[in-house]
Amino acid sequence: MRVVAVTHGPNVGPGVFGAAVEEAGHELEEWCVPLGAAPPEGADAYFVFGGAMHPDQDEHHPWLADEHRFLVNVLERGTPLLGVCLGAQMVARAAGAAVRPAPEAEVGWMPVELTEEAADDPVFASLPRRFDAFEWHHYTYDVPPGATELARSAACTQAFRLGNAWAIQFHAEVTEPQIDEWLQLDHAEVPDVPALRAATRRHMGAWNRLGKQLARSFVDAAAG
Repeated sequence: MRVVAVTHGPNVGPGVFGAAVEEAGHELEEWCVPLGAAPPEGADAYFVFGGAMHPDQDEHHPWLADEHRFLVNVLERGTPLLGVCLGAQMVARAAGAAVRPAPEAEVGWMPVELTEEAADDPVFASLPRRFDAFEWHHYTYDVPPGATELARSAACTQAFRLGNAWAIQFHAEVTEPQIDEWLQLDHAEVPDVPALRAATRRHMGAWNRLGKQLARSFVDAAAG
């Protein structure tokens, strides 16, 4: 399969999802939307990753409107799609749901619990019922009409499925070097940086295994 990673900057790339795609024998191509290139056509599946911007900031980032139209078309075609963080919010918006500031920001390792519906989902069924997830977001979304919610945290919804589209608010793709880079750029958002680094060292091995499993399950579902 040809899988396209839709990205929004140099430090928010595919992470372990890219490794999972390549280990499964598929081709991974990257499209960085803010650079202005035309969207790639004919992909078999898409990942949509995170970014420092918010999904309703079209006036500051005009390319968000172009990406919105692109995602609407992907949803209409039924091409398999998995959105992460900003990507999840963009998928929800393209599906007609509201996006807005979250009641509280989630930055760091937060407990997430799957819904009962996740047990029958081809992408989520292999995940543990509860896990600590790496989060870095200030916005949330409404679960789109007709979608199935698959996970929640204490603060907000964390995952859904709508047809062949999945979305996760948490960063299952992230690697430790990526987190280090985010901390260097936005350390003011973290009350205790050393504590977050220590927690990341404790969690990262298991987290990367979970991320690879989730990505591989998505790719298998897309191929099937």
